Amino acid sequence: MSSVIEMTPPASAYAHQVDTLLWSMSAVTGTVALGIIILLVGFCIRYRRTAKVDRTLNETPAGKHRQRLIEITWITIPLLIFIVFFIWAARLYFDYEVSPFRPLEIYVVAKQWMWKLEHANGRREINELHVPRGRVIKLVMTSQDVIHSFYMPAFRIKRDVVPGQFATIWFAPTRTGDFHLFCAEYCGTDHSRMGGQIIVMEPEVYAKWLAGGTREPSLASRGAADFRAFGCSGCHDAHSVIHAPDLNNLYGRTVPLASGQFVTVDERYVRDSILQPSRDIAAGYADDMPSFAGRVSEQQLVELIAYIKSLAATGSADQKGEQSGE
Repeated sequence: MSSVIEMTPPASAYAHQVDTLLWSMSAVTGTVALGIIILLVGFCIRYRRTAKVDRTLNETPAGKHRQRLIEITWITIPLLIFIVFFIWAARLYFDYEVSPFRPLEIYVVAKQWMWKLEHANGRREINELHVPRGRVIKLVMTSQDVIHSFYMPAFRIKRDVVPGQFATIWFAPTRTGDFHLFCAEYCGTDHSRMGGQIIVMEPEVYAKWLAGGTREPSLASRGAADFRAFGCSGCHDAHSVIHAPDLNNLYGRTVPLASGQFVTVDERYVRDSILQPSRDIAAGYADDMPSFAGRVSEQQLVELIAYIKSLAATGSADQKGEQSGE
């Protein structure tokens, strides 16, 4: 229990930056608090009721000028310190929100009371996540019941996982070992038991682990099967006679909408397009697509998104269908 209560040693470069910011803020605020206490005690002694001091100095022009300088100094210095910390924290926040290029993506589905994780090749885990040291890891997360919160203290990152939405988070582990995973949002009676382990391995050891275990179809290949099972290929296939957006090389691009706005095709946009197709209609296309809300599960959404991502990297829907045996 002591290892949970104490400050967990940082296990990523981002965690070191967060700790530096935290200890710097603590040092500044602690110094200010100590200075105020020293002045408070000193003034209590110096200006006690029986002390023989001149209490009219502040009524003179020189005294009022000195008061004004003290007030300006007391306002300006803390303001500048605050601005420095604000800019520092804002830069960390933007680093936290934008993942580096070409991360290793892992999908996470939260449910009462477990974390279900799946790697791109189909390797699945429950309440454990194996990752390689030195590689940028991006988690794409959703919940199938209530609000959860994916919290990894050693990496100083936490992200709420909300039903009906995709949340992303990234980290780059710098040392091997086992690290705690918690749900930091009360999610029901067994909330306190919804935890697990992040297992950081050397890259070559991770490669062997990933290749082992039960062999299952990859997320993209299962997504290709879902794509045809739900009839998506009837409209979005490259050779379809129906006028619908071509999904080949679509993921990651910025596309225009009928409203005149532009949007980047990412996990959130693809999810919304499946469940709420009338929300952001692509420019040049009619509002003809039916909603699949209630018909497609969270797991199938993850698979469909993995398939659409694969079309941006490996070829057309026809080619992927052939490769998947459809």
